[in-house]
Amino acid sequence: MIINSHDTVDFVAIWQESMRDWKGHLPERMSNDTLEENFWKKLIDKKSLHTFEDPYAKQIQAHLAPMLAKEDEVLEIGPGWGNYTFFLSNHVKRVTGVDSSQHILDFLKEVQVEKEIHNLDLVHQKWEEYEVTHKYDVVFGINCFYRMFDIKGALLNIHHSAKRLAIIGMTSGPIQPHYVDLHQKYGYQIKWPRREYIHLQNILYDLGIYAECKIIKLERTYRFHTFDELIQKNKQKILDLSIQDQHIEQALQPYIKFENGAYTYKHDFHAALLYWTPNV
Repeated sequence: MIINSHDTVDFVAIWQESMRDWKGHLPERMSNDTLEENFWKKLIDKKSLHTFEDPYAKQIQAHLAPMLAKEDEVLEIGPGWGNYTFFLSNHVKRVTGVDSSQHILDFLKEVQVEKEIHNLDLVHQKWEEYEVTHKYDVVFGINCFYRMFDIKGALLNIHHSAKRLAIIGMTSGPIQPHYVDLHQKYGYQIKWPRREYIHLQNILYDLGIYAECKIIKLERTYRFHTFDELIQKNKQKILDLSIQDQHIEQALQPYIKFENGAYTYKHDFHAALLYWTPNV
């Protein structure tokens, strides 16, 4: 645990330390914008203009809807492929999306044309470097903090940019249960989740910002078309160099079904929404 000079937990330091890989290095994508852009290009190339939202996003949208007003101007940080962008555009007066990836923005512009959306502006910029020229009624961002080393500055920028409401969120654990079983039964070392919403809430608290928290139950069903794909993709969070596939198979058995020609794995997890009213 990281303690600062006032004998309290330093949640900013914990956040920054957890950004390092399991060998203690900051991933190259953190500082190499070209690598980061290539990462997003590969993801976007797999997306369709018609079915781009993650299925669980609908459940989060249902909790967001009552928090929005038709006359709101909303700033969305890191919209990604649009899990919430076009939902927002249908519920508020205007949306401005700020994202560091040009490939992301190009994809969103294509969807925007396809959907004939006229109240969406898109800005190519990192949130950590973005200078907000005026306050927005709502500032919003989910799962957009993974690359933000100066997390305190990023949160303060949100706080100072919102007039009525600031809303941030992360999808959270628990990890898929077979990893817990592999650790407990066979002693495998696991890449446990290290950055969670609770770190953001504690950083806000240290900043004198008292955010409400709403936990949303979610589920995701993974599909694997071959047995080998099932095994390979469900050992990716194991740190050990020596892994026995029969252990993976045994750990997966309670959670896997074979239906419609594919192996399915339902994973229950959560999202956390943190929201507060800035002192304008």
